[in-house]
Amino acid sequence: MVAARITVNGKETPISPAAPHTTVLDFLRERGLTGTKEGCAEGECGACSVLVARPGVHRPTDWVAVNACLVPVAALDGQEVVTSEGLATADASGTPAVLHPVQEEMAVRGGSQCGYCTPGFICSMASEYYRPDRCAHAGPADGSDGSGDSDGSEHGPNGFDLHALSGNLCRCTGYRPIRDAAFAVGMPAEDDPLARRREQSAPPPVATRYTQDDSAFLRPGSLADAVRLLRERPEAVVVAGSTDWGVEVNIRSRRAGCVVAVDRLPELRTLHTGSDHIEIGAAQTLTEIERRLDGAVPLLAELFPQFASRLIRNSATLGGNLGTGSPIGDSPPVLLALEATLVLADADGEREVPLSDYFTGYRQSVRRPGELIRAVRVPLPLSPVTAFHKIAKRRFDDISSVAVAFALDIEDGTVRKARIGLGGVAATPVRALATEAALEGRPWTAQTAEAAARVLRTEGTPMDDHRASAGYRSAMLGQSLLKLYARTTEAVSS
Repeated sequence: MVAARITVNGKETPISPAAPHTTVLDFLRERGLTGTKEGCAEGECGACSVLVARPGVHRPTDWVAVNACLVPVAALDGQEVVTSEGLATADASGTPAVLHPVQEEMAVRGGSQCGYCTPGFICSMASEYYRPDRCAHAGPADGSDGSGDSDGSEHGPNGFDLHALSGNLCRCTGYRPIRDAAFAVGMPAEDDPLARRREQSAPPPVATRYTQDDSAFLRPGSLADAVRLLRERPEAVVVAGSTDWGVEVNIRSRRAGCVVAVDRLPELRTLHTGSDHIEIGAAQTLTEIERRLDGAVPLLAELFPQFASRLIRNSATLGGNLGTGSPIGDSPPVLLALEATLVLADADGEREVPLSDYFTGYRQSVRRPGELIRAVRVPLPLSPVTAFHKIAKRRFDDISSVAVAFALDIEDGTVRKARIGLGGVAATPVRALATEAALEGRPWTAQTAEAAARVLRTEGTPMDDHRASAGYRSAMLGQSLLKLYARTTEAVSS
C-alpha cells in the first residue's frame, strides 16, 4: 500500500508521522500554515475553513469549503487542499505577490479587523466564488444598492449566496463589510488556475491503511471490503463526514483504536429516481444531495438550509445523522414524515427497514454490529402539502429545541393521509401517530387543525433542559400545526 500523502497548495506531502486522530487543522498548523485557526473546535465558527477538491455536481471538480478542525488528515489521503495562503499568486521566490480577488475585496472593503477569522471567511468565500452555477444578475437584485435580494434570500447581484458564509463567525466587523466584499467579487478569470482545475477530475478516493502506534485509520475500497472489515473489527468507529466524531475527538478527547471511513465508498454515493422511490446514498454530503435533487423533494429542500451551516453540510451525510441515533438530529423528523426506509448492509447481504422501526432507544437502533446504512429510500409519489418547522435559539447553525415535519395529502378539502415526524420531544425521533389519526378522514378546517393541535401538544415526552422547557416544547408542537394550517389556507386563498 502506498504511503498516505496529501497535496496542500500544490505541494504533495506525507501524512506521517501524524497520529491517525490528527485533524487537518493541526496538521496544517504544524507545517507553518497558521492562517487556519482554531476557534471553537466544534465546526461552529469557521476559523479553520479550507478548500478541498471534490467530485463536482455540475463540473468534474468543485472547490468545497470544510471545517479543518473536524476532519482527520488521514481522511484526505490522496486529496487536494488549498488554504488561505494558497489562494494568493506567488512570485518566483514563492512569496505571495498578488492577492486573490476574494482577498482583495476583503482588504479594500474593511472585511478584516483583528484578522483571526479572516482566513476562514476567505476560504468559504472562495468556495462560493468558484461555484460553477453562480451567475451574475443584470443589475442590483433589489434595484437599489446591490446589497441583496429584496425577498430576503440574500443573493447578491453577482449571484453570491451569503448562506455560503453561514458557518463563519466574526466578532469585529458587524458583518456588513464582509457582505460588501462578497457581493463585490466578480467571476473567475479564464486564466484562474483554480477555476481551470474545476474542468479536471477530482482526485479519486484511495484505499487507505494508515497506522501509527496502536491506532489505525482505514478506508476500504468497496462496500464488500468495508463490511468484511467491520465483521473483523466490530469495535471500529465508522465515520463519514466526521462532523460528529470530530467533536468527540476535540472536546471529549475520544480516541479509537480503529476508525473506518465510508464517505467515499461508491456504493454509498448513489442517487437514483425510480418509478416508486428515490434512493439516496448514505455517504453523499447534504450539499451534494441538495444540489442533485434540486428541489425534487420539497420537504428535504426546506430542511437543508436549516441544517447547521454550509460548512457542515459540505461534509455531513444522512447516513451519519441517522447512524448516531440522536433524538435531536434534524433529518429524522423529515424522513419520518416522508415514510423513508433504510437499506442496511453487512457481510451477509442487505435488508430494508422502515425508519419508523429503526430507533429503539436513546442513541440505539436496530442496526446490528458490523452493519452499515447504505442508502435512504423515499417512496413516491410525494405528499403535496409539506413543511419543516425547526424551533431553535438561533436561526441557523443551531441545535433544535423542537423539530416538526409534516406531509399531508388533502383532496377535496379532506385530509386523506397525514404523516408527522417529531424531534427533540422524546428519547428518539418519533411519529406523531395520535395526531395523524386525529387528522385523517377529517375536513381541513380551522376546527380540525385546532383539535389536532391539542393532540400534538401531548405527543412525545418533552423535558426541561437548557434549550427549552417541557411546557415550551409542548406549546411549539401545537403552534406548528396551526402555522401549517394558516399557511396552506393562505396559499389556497391567494
